[in-house]
Amino acid sequence: MTGPTRGTPPRANAGEEILLGLGRTVWAFRVELGILGILASAWAVGTWLLLERPGPHALPDALDSPAFGDAAQPAAVMIAALAVAALMFRPTRRGLGGVLARASTRRRLLRALTRIDLPVLRDRIVRVVKITRTAAGWRARLLLPPGAAADDLDKAAERIAVAMRLRLVTVTRDRHDAALIEVRLDVRDPLAGPPLPWAWQDFPATELRRPVPVAIDEHGELVSIELTERNLLLGGEPGAGKSNALQALTAAAALDPTVRLHLFDGKLVELATWAPLADTVIGPDPRAAAEALTGLRQIMDSRYRDLLARGQRKISAGDGLPLHVVVIDELALFVNTGDKKLDGEIANQLRDLVSRGRAAGVIVLAATQKPSADVIPSHIRDLFSTRWAMRCATPQASDTILGQGWAIAGYSAANIDAAQRGVGYLLAEGDTPTRCRAFYLSDTDLTALAARATGIRAKAPGHGPVGPTQTEDSGTDL
Repeated sequence: MTGPTRGTPPRANAGEEILLGLGRTVWAFRVELGILGILASAWAVGTWLLLERPGPHALPDALDSPAFGDAAQPAAVMIAALAVAALMFRPTRRGLGGVLARASTRRRLLRALTRIDLPVLRDRIVRVVKITRTAAGWRARLLLPPGAAADDLDKAAERIAVAMRLRLVTVTRDRHDAALIEVRLDVRDPLAGPPLPWAWQDFPATELRRPVPVAIDEHGELVSIELTERNLLLGGEPGAGKSNALQALTAAAALDPTVRLHLFDGKLVELATWAPLADTVIGPDPRAAAEALTGLRQIMDSRYRDLLARGQRKISAGDGLPLHVVVIDELALFVNTGDKKLDGEIANQLRDLVSRGRAAGVIVLAATQKPSADVIPSHIRDLFSTRWAMRCATPQASDTILGQGWAIAGYSAANIDAAQRGVGYLLAEGDTPTRCRAFYLSDTDLTALAARATGIRAKAPGHGPVGPTQTEDSGTDL
């Protein structure tokens, strides 16, 4: 007689398979069975109390009593009434609904993993450690069995989405434990629908050293970016929604009374709301822009001399030195003037600010609606640690913003629906591009925010703006 192959577990007989299947079914529906068990126990106890037979052995005796049937019906009515009354309270109703929905989603996920028949999961148990609701659907934390890896489920994400009839499934490996993975089960697209109000719109004041909320990602979660010691490049075709993203960042800077604003407005009207609050305001005048950039470089150099005297390598939150935020809209206008000498001068000054300004507290936010290599040379683009590509006409234009190779990897702003204004790919320093939708600020919102910023700065002596087209004296208040 031939025994089982070495290393292969013996096959269970029919009875064992039936018991195993029954056990798995009971375990899968343990939440619902537990709730039914609680209700049944409450019904039995209620019947016992209606029989008025207390005592340690009274309940078994009551079950054998002929009067049990007479008390069972009113007890059931009483339990049903109490259950209905409890469900009338919203917290109870939502709590029970959440428990049942999580249990149902857990079963659907495990059933989907069985249906797609991954070889690495065959005859192995995947444990659902935790499952929580998100704005877009569900987030499940799974513990994989030995022999499986996050990459196996990542490659099967589309098949899992089909099996569960979902919009999107994404798989992320835990940074500290390879056996743990996070699976996003998205039912809806949070990036569709009406415009999203800015998360800081009602804040009385802001602090730019904190992460600034800029968008909502495709899982419905808030996307915030650090601006301190960073620079941001924003690009996209006309109408893609980049202006609103730039407005939100400018508003965050304006609502911080310790920030100095420097505006380069290629359209003259795009940043006009913030002009009364700015130290520097430049319109569509490249030569004036070159002079202003020279002044900013002088401020930067003076700041470094001051840091040297203080024995510091960079500014910090407690040293009293304000951040300088340089906002450039329509970058193409300032670096494509037709005068090669002037273009080179502005490009070199901008490159210097972006490369050396971080430690000195100079933050550059630049936007362009013509993301091409002649507008944004790679030696300047690569200095921007944060890049945001709204819809672009071609994958090459998308790569001009995000960097070479991202379009081929599946992160192409050319694939964004033209009807989804404000949607783009945000690449923060060292991360994978995130598909997200920028917040929206109407003209009324901008006017209200500018008025609030004016009031905040008026109450902060020594931190108000110097005045448009002026620059600070290199010896004071750097």
